[in-house]
Amino acid sequence: MRRCRRLDVRGSALAWTAADRDDPNVLLVDGDPYGAGLDVLTGLEDRPGVRWPGLAVEGGRVSARALRDAVPDWAPGLGLLSTDRAAPGEPPPVAVTAVLDAARRSGTVVVCDVSRSVGPAAETMIATADLAVVVTQARVGGALAAARTAEWVSARNPNVGLVVRGPAPGGLRGADVAAVVGIPLLAAMRAQPGLAEALEHGGLRVRRRSPLTAAADAVLAVVGLDRASPRWAA
Repeated sequence: MRRCRRLDVRGSALAWTAADRDDPNVLLVDGDPYGAGLDVLTGLEDRPGVRWPGLAVEGGRVSARALRDAVPDWAPGLGLLSTDRAAPGEPPPVAVTAVLDAARRSGTVVVCDVSRSVGPAAETMIATADLAVVVTQARVGGALAAARTAEWVSARNPNVGLVVRGPAPGGLRGADVAAVVGIPLLAAMRAQPGLAEALEHGGLRVRRRSPLTAAADAVLAVVGLDRASPRWAA
């Protein structure tokens, strides 16, 4: 299962929420070579472990167990394959395909944070996703930009939905934004209190009762990973 498009904090919250349930095998994949790096967002920048440039792909394949053991852990059962600021650049499509294939074979839940600068790696992540998620602000400009993005994503993957994040200074509702963007609304979330401060001091941590978790729950439910499903039963 892959979750694609530019999610940054939202994608990280999605991975955290999935791992916080009963699934012991979740991988967060950083697909934005021009961002700060998800290891910074999650507070793992000093943690040893493999980043994209150090990933060894032999014959177009990678061992799922070796991959999971090599990447740093963000939380129990949640690994992170991040970009490397010391060696910037988009991961080659063959490496992306190898990682996603390994995840599929091992039953790993994978959340992809896809680059804003679309390239072959982003195309691969989006095309192979079970669900591609477009995230936008509750603003007119954000909705219009998201409509163009959604058109591009939908041409590569019909399984696409929208998450609208607040605040909404002009009073736009999630349904209003979805009508402009033209794809199904998965969740509309209010602003996360204290998010900026948390990111500056130790990295993102997701509380179980928070706007980020509520939005993540809604997205996971679309692909049958809701808390009421048998997979998540206590």
